[in-house]
Amino acid sequence: MVSLSTWFRYIAHKFEYSLSLSWKSYKRGQISDREVGDAVWKNLFQGRLTYLHWNKGQEMTPTIGDQGGTLLVRKLPAADPTRVFVGDVVVVKDPENSDNHLVRRLAAIEGYEMVSTDEKDEPFVLEKDQCWVLADNEKLKPKEANDSRIFGPVPMTDIVGRVIYCLRTAVDHGPVQNSHFSMRKDLPVLEVELDVEEMAKNHKA
Repeated sequence: MVSLSTWFRYIAHKFEYSLSLSWKSYKRGQISDREVGDAVWKNLFQGRLTYLHWNKGQEMTPTIGDQGGTLLVRKLPAADPTRVFVGDVVVVKDPENSDNHLVRRLAAIEGYEMVSTDEKDEPFVLEKDQCWVLADNEKLKPKEANDSRIFGPVPMTDIVGRVIYCLRTAVDHGPVQNSHFSMRKDLPVLEVELDVEEMAKNHKA
């Protein structure tokens, strides 16, 4: 049973998401200033703050199992340092194929100095709106991991969501370990929208 305080926090998150989404549409010229209010209420009462995403591969082991997993992903209307934090597991557009998405952990954001283990590589600082994402599986070589060590920094705007729950099998599932800030912010969303039975039905393994 979800508590009343959790529902209030959840509605606040939905309102913030609706406002951000509507403002984004307005700035792009997709809706007029008269339609902004209607769009906010429409987004508030329709749809969810999460979606299911199937991920396969060993790149994110042990967070996601070797055989893949069904993930509950929180939608992000805009990814910036106030909404996404270092340590978060995120869904990001594949830099080599924009139709595809990768699941990686956010390792660094703008302003971080990146120093390579290879002395031949010069240190550099991530520029505004850039981020560095890494696979969790430390046993993989960089080419196998297919992360920022191969394709370099990615724009923060390419982050489309944060993974908040993982179902590896029907009996092996649980919240994903993200940054402390994100786990606290995502808790009401997780409590209201998590449906393990639905995730199990959509599980492909």
